[in-house]
Amino acid sequence: MTQSPPNPRSSLFAKYFIALFAAVVVPLLIAGGSEAWFGHHDQKARLNELLDAEARSAAAKIQDFLDGIRDQLAWTVQLPWTNAVDERRRLDASRLLRQVPAVVSLTLIDGLGRERLFVSRIGLNRIEGGTDHSASPAFKGVRTGVAWYGPVTFHAGSEPFLPMAVAGTRAAVGVAIAEVNLKLIWDVISAIRVGRTGRAFVLDQPGRLIAHPDISLVLRADPTATGPLQLLRARITARSGEAVSGRDIGGETVLAAMAQIPGVDWSVVVKQPVAEAFAPIYAALWRTGALLIGGAGLAAALAYWLTQRMIEPIRLLEDGVARIGAGQFDHRIDIATGDEFERLATRFNEMAGDLAVSQERSERIGRLKRFLAPQVAELVDRSGDDSVLDGRRLEVVVVFGDLRGFTAFSARAEPDMVMSVLSEYYDALDRVVIAHGATLTQFSGDGLMVLVNAPVTCPDPALRAIDMARDMQKCVQSLLLERQMLGHQLGFGLGLAMGPATVGRIGSEGRLEYTAVGSVVNLAARLCASAGNAEVLVDPVAADAVNGRRPLVELDARVLKGFDQPVRVFAA
Repeated sequence: MTQSPPNPRSSLFAKYFIALFAAVVVPLLIAGGSEAWFGHHDQKARLNELLDAEARSAAAKIQDFLDGIRDQLAWTVQLPWTNAVDERRRLDASRLLRQVPAVVSLTLIDGLGRERLFVSRIGLNRIEGGTDHSASPAFKGVRTGVAWYGPVTFHAGSEPFLPMAVAGTRAAVGVAIAEVNLKLIWDVISAIRVGRTGRAFVLDQPGRLIAHPDISLVLRADPTATGPLQLLRARITARSGEAVSGRDIGGETVLAAMAQIPGVDWSVVVKQPVAEAFAPIYAALWRTGALLIGGAGLAAALAYWLTQRMIEPIRLLEDGVARIGAGQFDHRIDIATGDEFERLATRFNEMAGDLAVSQERSERIGRLKRFLAPQVAELVDRSGDDSVLDGRRLEVVVVFGDLRGFTAFSARAEPDMVMSVLSEYYDALDRVVIAHGATLTQFSGDGLMVLVNAPVTCPDPALRAIDMARDMQKCVQSLLLERQMLGHQLGFGLGLAMGPATVGRIGSEGRLEYTAVGSVVNLAARLCASAGNAEVLVDPVAADAVNGRRPLVELDARVLKGFDQPVRVFAA
């Protein structure tokens, strides 16, 4: 009974969907991923250049702001001091305060370090105050042509101020020291924009915030609040000035670059939110996602369409295979799609034809085996001609063999044991006979008869028969050795003779056998009966045919039943 096929573990639709999905989506993923990666890399490089340029521009603007104040101060230290009060210097100082709103106070010191004039927006003016400034850092540190900048201080813990000093071209001219209110840098910083929301800020050397678009952060002068900005500057410094990502005061992730302001050792940091900076990349990812969704939909549609086209041919193939499997070898699968399905159907039809031929051959062999030995039946089938079994006269080598002591053994042993010994015995001999291309005509009890050179002739039959007989002895003796260890006394003898004989089919209509008839058959049987355990007795004709190619020992002539004269005998 033909079993129904098991349910498939996965559907064809799922397989084709996955395949087409991968074929469409994977390239999109690779393209989108590579585009995102290279786009991110390129965008980061562009942003690094942009932020670096903005930072250097901001630094240059602040430097210009400070240089402008320095140049204004330089006008106040052009002429040497005299002992008299110089009203013109007072007017110049007042004019400076009006022209440079960032300067809160101005102190003019002569070449000896004495204060000669002090002008302030928030304090009382002093003329010829005489305070000694010769030991002050400003007086000692300033050099001609180079402005001196002191550390930033926060008045009342709020507004940042920067002390600045400028020396005259001669020592007698003295030094001008100004207090600069850094709140006015807010105009420069607030004007810097990167994108829509990118901004800049300035940190002094200790990391205090001295300029920011949100002026309140500067006025609070809270070092704790500016901690994220200091960390951001430290990360940029560690990356050798390259733009890095970090968090600003509000906790927003930003991309930042930095430029230094020489002289004052300030850091101008320009930042832009990462979400804004990489917005083009995110847009590209959204486009890639849309393409992926569209590709997935297209793949699903293609899979559905192709699967529907395949259903009918597959059903025809399934039905045809089931019919052929059930034995209907005349059934043919009719598929005309012009593709691999049609080729597959053609192969199935060819297979059905081959199976029909194979079934016919098997039935023929089965019919032959009903009246022929299996080896002969196979031979006839291979030759395709039953005429090889017809009676004819051939020169053959007949080999007889049987067990010694088997009758006594079968009388004592259990039937299962007897059948087991015979089964092993027959299997071993059958393998040897087949290996040498001989014909096993019959088994009779513990004896057997083998023909060499019939029904199909072979070269040098005597030599082949002797080699076969030796192999038969070796094979059976190894089996008997195991039985002797169990206490069973068994032996095996062989006799072979060569000569003309009539071979062919013999028997009744219902049961035919292939055998040989003639004196050579009787001689081989008598030699077998005369052979002792482990002996192979050979007649003179076969011995002469071997012609010394195998070692044979001539024994004493023996009187055999049915023969008038003693027969020369050789042992192989």
